Amino acid sequence: EAKSPKLHAVMLSLGFQGHMTPFFNLAITVASKGITVTLVQLEHIRHQLSQAHGPLVDPFAAARDSGLDIRCTTMSDGFDVDFDRQLRFVEYGEKLLDGFEEHLYEFLGELLVGFQSPDWVNFLVADTLYASATNAARKCGIPSVSFWTEPALVFHMVYHVELLRENGHYPCKDDLKEEITYLPGISSINTEDLLTALRESEASGIISRFLIKSFQDVRNADFILYNTVQELEESVLSVLNRHQPGYAIGPINFSEKALSLNIEGKSLWSVSDCTGWLDSKPPGSVLYVSFGSYINTSKELMDELAHGLLLGEVNFVWAVRTGILINGEAYSFPDGFEEKIKDKGLIIPWSNQLEVLSNPAVGGFLTHNGWNSTVESIWYGVPMICFPFTFDQPVNRKLVVDDWKIGINLSEDGSLERKRVAEKINSLFYDEEISSSLKKRMKELKGIVHDAFQVGGSSRRNFDKFLQDLKKKV
Repeated sequence: EAKSPKLHAVMLSLGFQGHMTPFFNLAITVASKGITVTLVQLEHIRHQLSQAHGPLVDPFAAARDSGLDIRCTTMSDGFDVDFDRQLRFVEYGEKLLDGFEEHLYEFLGELLVGFQSPDWVNFLVADTLYASATNAARKCGIPSVSFWTEPALVFHMVYHVELLRENGHYPCKDDLKEEITYLPGISSINTEDLLTALRESEASGIISRFLIKSFQDVRNADFILYNTVQELEESVLSVLNRHQPGYAIGPINFSEKALSLNIEGKSLWSVSDCTGWLDSKPPGSVLYVSFGSYINTSKELMDELAHGLLLGEVNFVWAVRTGILINGEAYSFPDGFEEKIKDKGLIIPWSNQLEVLSNPAVGGFLTHNGWNSTVESIWYGVPMICFPFTFDQPVNRKLVVDDWKIGINLSEDGSLERKRVAEKINSLFYDEEISSSLKKRMKELKGIVHDAFQVGGSSRRNFDKFLQDLKKKV
């Protein structure tokens, strides 16, 4: 009797921390089902991980030791490893938009030589924001799976961009405040809460063009995986699933296998351990502050935040990434700041965010509302103070504050003023009405997200259904 061919997933993540982390965890989850995984890392990412953790860093060592078949390879994106893709994103994005499909097609062709049928059945799992991955897979004759690392609501907005255009909301005037009630599955959303790439000031820019091209490509994908929980975005997902087979399998960072097999060396920066400091503080007494892995901001804004933390009556851990300022330079704290905070505050360059949020001392999270940060906060039941900057962050803020009611806004207009910062921090921790309401709702949402990964939970069911449908397809 002929043995059935073995499944082989080629996985391709964007080279940004917020995309890499869910991809690493998805790789483990896929491999745990007996599928061979080849994770493709861009050469500059491999280089950066080696710099942060040493040349022998292997994020999947524990997974391999447990018997999973995860292989890693590297691919060039056409730029030198030292090229600054963040500060020179326009130049970088133009190149990816222009010639990447052919480059990826050639790379896949060479990679798949070692995985020929009838012994193997190959498929590609690529970040939705690779604007040509589906076409490249099609040229290679293999199924394509698009992995969306953000909430389904953001996907839904871009998927329906022509509807927005017909109604005069794409490009959307930057200062327009208007309720949109015509998007299917969404009762109402304000133009202020649209993805920033859909606004007039950004619509001709590289990120907006990248998005539009990616969403032309994704319409040809065989399957779409969403890094969200079905119960949290039921109506939007049901609309999207009328168009293409889609599966809410998130938050993938907390799938059973991802949690049990700790991924070492997945962070682009070396990590500071603040467990000892946190353990010395009373339960629920510390505010964790982080603007994530990508945001660059002004010295003026950072100064107001620093003074606000000083005025607030709450202990804090503040992760201040090297090169956080707009020009990529390091931030210098106000004179005497580090002396004044003494036992009250701890400044670190980068943290293991899961370790911080899971520490009982942490009672609040001042966040930029990146999607990973948002779902990690929900997983550990930590209420949020929201200060979104760009991309999907304003949409995530809407979900957290307006829809789910598990956080409060730091600012109503995008500016920061130190006294207001202190007031918001104090209200999260000491206003009994606000605090108890947020904690009650957060407990409910935490339960929903945890249940999704229990036996019979929606994310586990959906992942199994995806694999069944994939096997039928191949």
